[in-house]
Amino acid sequence: MVGPPRGLFATIMHSIPPAPARFSLSRSFKEFTASSKAGGIVLIACTLVSLALANSALGPSYLGFWHQYVAGLSIEHWINDALMAVFFLLIGLELERELYNGELSDLRNAMLPMLAAAGGIAVPALIHFAFNGGSATQAGVGIPMATDIAFALGVLALLGSRVPASLKIFLTALAVMDDLGAIVVIALFYTNDLAFLYLLGALAVFAALVAMNRLLHVMALLPYLIGGALMWFLMLKSGVHATIAGVLLAFAIPYSAKEDDVESPSHRLEHILHKPVTFLILPVFALANTGIVIGAGWAAELLSANSLGIILGLVIGKPVGIFLFSFAAVSLGLCRLPLDLAWRHIMGAGLLGGIGFTMSIFITNLAFSGAPDAINASKMAILLASLVAGIAGFTWLKLLGAPHASDPDRATVDR
Repeated sequence: MVGPPRGLFATIMHSIPPAPARFSLSRSFKEFTASSKAGGIVLIACTLVSLALANSALGPSYLGFWHQYVAGLSIEHWINDALMAVFFLLIGLELERELYNGELSDLRNAMLPMLAAAGGIAVPALIHFAFNGGSATQAGVGIPMATDIAFALGVLALLGSRVPASLKIFLTALAVMDDLGAIVVIALFYTNDLAFLYLLGALAVFAALVAMNRLLHVMALLPYLIGGALMWFLMLKSGVHATIAGVLLAFAIPYSAKEDDVESPSHRLEHILHKPVTFLILPVFALANTGIVIGAGWAAELLSANSLGIILGLVIGKPVGIFLFSFAAVSLGLCRLPLDLAWRHIMGAGLLGGIGFTMSIFITNLAFSGAPDAINASKMAILLASLVAGIAGFTWLKLLGAPHASDPDRATVDR
C-alpha cells in the first residue's frame, strides 16, 4: 500500500472522496458484458470465414464484391462510413453512461482508467513512431493506440468469476476512454481536405439537437435520429470522418443520471443498439475488412517497420503503458486501486488492451487510404498482435487473476 502523498497537490486530491472498495454491477453493464462475450465469438468466426474466402479460389470475387459501388459509395465505404457511425454512436452512449453513473462519474474513480488509457495510447504510439518516424508509413502511428472493447471484454467474460468484478469495470472504462482518444486522433489527424461550410452545417445541426434536448426537453428519439442522419451527411461532405457524427449525436440525446432508467432516450437507444451492433454491424465490418490475402512474402511483411511498430505497440506498448501510468498515478496519490484489485490484475487488463482489432483496422483504412499493400500488411500485423495479446491476457488472468477470497463481488459476477 502506498503511503500518503505530500504537498499542496496531495492536499487537494485528498479533498476528493476516496474510491469505494468495490462497485455494484448495473443491469446495463451486465447486459453489455454478456453481449461482448457472444459478440467476440461471432467476430472470430467472421474473421476466419473472411480469411478463408480471401485466400481461396473465390478470393477475387469475394474481395471485388466489397468494392462494388451503390449510390455513389462502394459497399466497403457504406460499411466503414455509415454502419460504423452507428457503432460510434453506441460508443458515445456507453461513454455518456460511464460519465453520468459509471466508473467515470467520480473523479477519484475516473483518474485510474483515464490515466491508464493515456498510457495505453502514448506508449504504443511512441513505439510505432520509433520504427516509422519520417517514413511513408508514419501515418500508421494511430493504429496500435486503439483497444477493441468487444474482444477485450469478451475474453474477460470467458474467465467469469475467476477475476474480480471491478476488473471488468476498470477495463470497460479504460477501453471507452481509449476509444475516445482514438476518436480524437481520427478527427484531428485523419481528416481529408476540409470543406468548412459543410462542417459548419454539421456543427449547427449538433447545436440544434443539443438545444432540443436542453431547452425544449424533447424526449422522443425520432427527431434526434433524423437530425443525426443529416449531421452524418454534412460531416461526410466536410472531409471530417463521418463516424464522428455518431459520437456527437450520442451526447445530444437526453440522458437520465438515474441508473438503469428505462425511460431515458439514451438508455433506450443503447439497449436497442447493443445486439444489432454486436451481431450485425461488427461482423459485417469484419467480413469486409479482414479479407487479407496471405501471399508468399507474408513473413517479410510482418518484419517490416510498420508491422513491427503495430505488433510491438499492441503486444508490449499497451500493457507497459497501462501498467506504468497506473502505477505512477497511484504512487503520486492521484488515485487508488480498488481494494479488490492487485497490480497483477492491472497487468492482465493491460495485456487485453493489446487487442486492437476493430478500431485498429478502422484506423488502418484511414491511415493508408489508396495503399492496398500497406493496408493488407497492417491488417495482418493487427490480427497477429490481437491474437497474441488475447491469449497472453487470458492466460495471465487465468493463472494470476483470482479475486481475493474475501471479495464480496465474487458472487455478483456472471459465471
